[in-house]
Amino acid sequence: MESRKGRGDAGEATRPRVEIISSAQDEAGRNIRMHLLAILESENAHGGVDDLPAEFRLREIPGRLIYEDGIDRDLEADLVLFISRHRSIHPLPVLTVHVTGNLAGADFGGRPRSLATAAPEWMQAILAGLREHAPEGYRASYEVTHHGPTELTLPSLFVEIGSTETEWRDPRAGEAAARSILRARPAAGIRLIGFGGTHYAARETEIATGSTGAFGHMAHSREIPALDTEMVRLMRDRTRADAAYIDRKSVPVPEQRRLEEILADLGLPILSEGEIRSLAGIDWASYLAIRRMAGEIATGSRCHVNALTGKGEPVRVDLNPDLVSEAAKSDEKTFFRSLGQMPVVHLSAGGMRVLPSFLTFTPDAPRLINELITLCVKLITVSEHTVVEGDRLIIRRVRFDPERARAYGIPRGPLFGQLSAGRSVEVQGRVITPAMVETCSVKEIHIPGLERYT
Repeated sequence: MESRKGRGDAGEATRPRVEIISSAQDEAGRNIRMHLLAILESENAHGGVDDLPAEFRLREIPGRLIYEDGIDRDLEADLVLFISRHRSIHPLPVLTVHVTGNLAGADFGGRPRSLATAAPEWMQAILAGLREHAPEGYRASYEVTHHGPTELTLPSLFVEIGSTETEWRDPRAGEAAARSILRARPAAGIRLIGFGGTHYAARETEIATGSTGAFGHMAHSREIPALDTEMVRLMRDRTRADAAYIDRKSVPVPEQRRLEEILADLGLPILSEGEIRSLAGIDWASYLAIRRMAGEIATGSRCHVNALTGKGEPVRVDLNPDLVSEAAKSDEKTFFRSLGQMPVVHLSAGGMRVLPSFLTFTPDAPRLINELITLCVKLITVSEHTVVEGDRLIIRRVRFDPERARAYGIPRGPLFGQLSAGRSVEVQGRVITPAMVETCSVKEIHIPGLERYT
C-alpha cells in the first residue's frame, strides 16, 4: 500500500519530499505507520495539510530495512526516513533517531567502512519532537552511527521505538514518533560530527536539544581507535559537516590528540560544548573568521561568544592589560556577567580567563571600546584604595605579609588569620597590629581621557 500525503498547491511545490519506509515484519514500524496515516488523514480532513513541513509518501516493504541498500535509487524524494524498532541488550523504553553506516565491519547490513548520507537538520528537528512528545517513562536520544543500509544516494535517517515488544506495540510511542516526524521543522544550524560516548550519544543529544548544533555521523568511544583519516573524512563528507565535537570525558587523551591531528589535516574545526551552545545567533562564516583572528592573537585560545549576533567583519579591540586584569580581580562575577551582555567575544588562554584583546564586528568597535573601559574603571574605582588623578588610575593595595609576621616571632596558624583579617594579636606580651605586618603596592594605569569613563 502506498499513500501520498502533504502535497499542497503549486505554491507549495518547493517543500521537501520525504519518503517514509517501513517493513511489514517490523512491529514498531507498523505502529508508527498506522499513526502517521491517521494523523495525515485527519490533516486532510481538516484542511491542515498545507501546514505540514514536507510532502510525505508512505511505503511498506516486505524485507528488513537494514539490508535495503539502493532502495532510494528510483525515488523522487529529497529525504528517506525509515521507521523501525530498536533492540538493545540493555532494554529500556526509548525513542531514537540516527543515520546509518558501518565505521568498520558490516555485521548488520550495508558494506564495511561505508556511510549513508546524513540529514543533520532533520535528525535534530525530529529529536526535539521526540523529547516533547515522549510518553512518560521513555527517553529520547540520538544513537551513534550503526548498521545498514549504507549504499544510499539520498540523505536518510532512522526513527525508532525501543527496546522490547512492549514498547514496539505501545500506541503512545507510535503516536509520539509520528507526531515528531510530521511536525519537525528543520532549521539551519551548525552541522557536526561527533566522537565519543555510548551508543545513545548522551552529550550530543543534550547539545543538539539545547543549541543550533545538529549532528550527523557519530562514533562510539570503542570505535575511535580504528578510525583513520579516510573514515573521518567520510564522516565529514556524508554529514556535510561544518565542525566536529569530541566528548573529551569519554575519549582517552592519546586518542583525542590523534583525532585533533586528523581533523586539523582535514581543515575541520573542533568546537567545545560551550562554543556550540553560544553560537545560536551568530553567522557561522563570521565565527570562523573570529576563530582565525583569535588564533593569531594567542595560539590555542578559546573564544567565548557573549551577546554578539548576526554577521560581519571581525575587528580586534585591545585594552590595557593591567586595566583588564585589575577589573577582573576586583569583581570577577560582575565583570563576566557584564561581558555577557555586550556584543563581544572574549578570549581565554594559558590559564588566563580573559585576555586584554577582544573581538567584535567593525560597526560595534567604537561603542564597545567605550563600554569595556567604562566597565573596567567602574569595577576598579569601587575600591576605597583606588584614586583618579588626571589620566591616571592609581590602585593602592595593602596586604598581609607572612614574612613580616614571622620576623615578629608570630608562628603560622590562627594568629596569621587574625592579622590578615585586620585584628591585632599579642605575642610574648607584645601587641602586633595589622599595620606592622602589611606591605603596600601601588599600580598606576594610564588611560587617556579617563574622566570620560568615571
